[in-house]
Amino acid sequence: VAVTSTLPVFEQFVPSRPDVPQKVLDLLSDDARKAYQANRTRIAQNKESPWPTMFQREMEFERAFVKAGGTLLAGLDPTGIGGIIAGFGDLREVELLVESGFTPLEAIKIATLNGAQFLGEADHVGSLAPGKQADIMLVKGDPSSKIADIENVEVVFKDGVGWDSKKLIDSVKGQVGIR
Repeated sequence: VAVTSTLPVFEQFVPSRPDVPQKVLDLLSDDARKAYQANRTRIAQNKESPWPTMFQREMEFERAFVKAGGTLLAGLDPTGIGGIIAGFGDLREVELLVESGFTPLEAIKIATLNGAQFLGEADHVGSLAPGKQADIMLVKGDPSSKIADIENVEVVFKDGVGWDSKKLIDSVKGQVGIR
């Protein structure tokens, strides 16, 4: 049995949790950013919100599910209130898995190899090995010991081509949410 974690989506409904970082807000179009901020303001005003408890229970459930032998997958679902963006949300998912009690290496495996194994594609993708296809990112630091380092993306390799992360991000500033 497999379950896909989408903790970053749920996190945005919890008043006490942080907003998405400024670098994510900068990518949103003016309308999308205003809508996101209005939603977060509305959420912050709800003092009776069930979300803090539900979010904590979801984190506990995911850890217990894996301990019981279930397969946890990580797949971003950019829904909710509009602040979840592919790439950034995927990195946040790994950080939240660590916050849930997984080790950094367990969280990285959940986000990479588990999906490939579930789909029966682990011989071709999901981990780094000779002969496998791989889209990879190079980070500054060591996320296996300090998960926050996963945010320090320097280069992304997609289909064998290296892309400068900063240049890619700068090229879409203010564009997310237009289409």
